Amino acid sequence: MVGGANPSRGAMLFVSPTFKKIFLIRFLGYFFIQLGILALILTVEPVVSEELRYRFNDLTGKHYSLPRVVTSQGENNQPSSSLGSLNLGGTEMITPVSTDFGIVIEKINANAKVVPDVNPSDEKSYMAALSQGVAHAKGTSYPGQKGNIYLFSHSTDAPWNIVRFNAIFFLLGKLEPEDRVIMFYQGRRYDYIVFDKRVVPPSETKYLTDKYDQSVLTLQTCDPPGTILNRLIIRAKLVES
Repeated sequence: MVGGANPSRGAMLFVSPTFKKIFLIRFLGYFFIQLGILALILTVEPVVSEELRYRFNDLTGKHYSLPRVVTSQGENNQPSSSLGSLNLGGTEMITPVSTDFGIVIEKINANAKVVPDVNPSDEKSYMAALSQGVAHAKGTSYPGQKGNIYLFSHSTDAPWNIVRFNAIFFLLGKLEPEDRVIMFYQGRRYDYIVFDKRVVPPSETKYLTDKYDQSVLTLQTCDPPGTILNRLIIRAKLVES
């Protein structure tokens, strides 16, 4: 009887090489699936958060407004966090990040420094600029000047950077004709009114090189937000300074 018990016990402990291989493949498969889900959540969370913030403010009637007279500058170049302020309704005043060269869009609470003379074809150059705010395309005009002022917040090198460096313009798609975009340059304020909005393929570059006999502001970001599928182009013309 003793001799009959040992083979049975040994059989229970034996694991075939095939089983080990199947187990390892399944384990790695589940691991990478979970890792992919986590990466996806981390990638889209900022976009979703900004969308929820916008919808919450719209539902509660909360608005953002820039005073006609600006006396000081802020220090944060990012929009407020998604639901960090749960004040219901009312108007929250905006302090511009920069009056030397900055942009404020009241409708979407976008408020950022603009980095001048950035080469849009030099990845190292524009990545450094986008870590500070919004990039101004080298060779284009400045606020108040005739011509095309081209600003972009768009990265294409990696999914996490696409989201990270587009944060300021996540909600740019909410703008419609007649909405206001406010620029600051050398301490002076310039008000632009949106007249055109369109989604174009990445290969479409004519909006960067367009010439105008008036001051036109062109804003570019990705569409849908956080992807590299298309470009969202917003154009606005100077109405007041």
